Amino acid sequence: MIADKRPFTNLPASRELPPLRITNNERNMPMTPSAMYTWMYRMVLGVLLFQSLWGTMGEGLGLDLPHAWAEQNMMMEGGHGNHHDPHPASTPQTAQWEGSPEGIAYSEFNHALAGVGAILVGVSEWQKAIGWHALAWFRWLLPASLVGLGIFLLIWSDHLAWPIGSWTLAETLSGKDPEMLQHKIFGILALAVGTVEGFLRAGKFSHVFWRALLPGFALVGGLMLFVHMHGPHPAGYHIQLHHNVMGTLALAGGLAWFAGEFVDQAHVSPPTSSQIRFILKILWALFVITIGLQLLFYSES
Repeated sequence: MIADKRPFTNLPASRELPPLRITNNERNMPMTPSAMYTWMYRMVLGVLLFQSLWGTMGEGLGLDLPHAWAEQNMMMEGGHGNHHDPHPASTPQTAQWEGSPEGIAYSEFNHALAGVGAILVGVSEWQKAIGWHALAWFRWLLPASLVGLGIFLLIWSDHLAWPIGSWTLAETLSGKDPEMLQHKIFGILALAVGTVEGFLRAGKFSHVFWRALLPGFALVGGLMLFVHMHGPHPAGYHIQLHHNVMGTLALAGGLAWFAGEFVDQAHVSPPTSSQIRFILKILWALFVITIGLQLLFYSES
């Protein structure tokens, strides 16, 4: 038998392979959950690496700005800690606030109260993930917790901050005390997100943008916790380690929520995507509850 020596191009059209074409939809295909997790995981590792390098360089080159700022403020105040009193003549010279028994008790109470709010938020998200609607009023638990937490932080977060302390509103928000400013930012975010969550539960909002504000708050708050300092506190290292763990949990929880939203766009069957979404939303709720437990048992002693 003589082999067929016709060129490949002369084969019948039915046996020719179609040209490879990439459509616009494939070019613009959204990121799958696995790819998004990989990208965000690298970003989180980059943040942690940057923080570690900054701390190492700061010890050697004197670049530890929060501690340098706190020491300078303490010298200016004559021992008042990291809060500047604009009326030193009318205030007796007392011991440093940060690390004092009064300061520790004040800070631990604030953290414990924030922990109760975070636990209520996590339980509410757990209830929504499992689809439990036995108690109609339960859906208002999350917005009420966030609004209450936001109001508390805006008023009582710091003993010298406006409106309960000697600092004016402009001084409180000026950034002279980064810790104080961050507390107020947390309060504003909690109040705003809680209000939006209330509108969501009232049926006024439904777009995914509004639903994404709460996990977005977790991402922003988690990143802020990595640079949240307590001034010249005797337990400063322990406090910063605690904040780093909470920040990592907040980032992981926020990423889990967003991955659950994008899972429908992955190339998986509907039953599988529903299971993955359920697991991711449960993880999001568990991370929030864990943060709340950490805050509830927070200690500076």
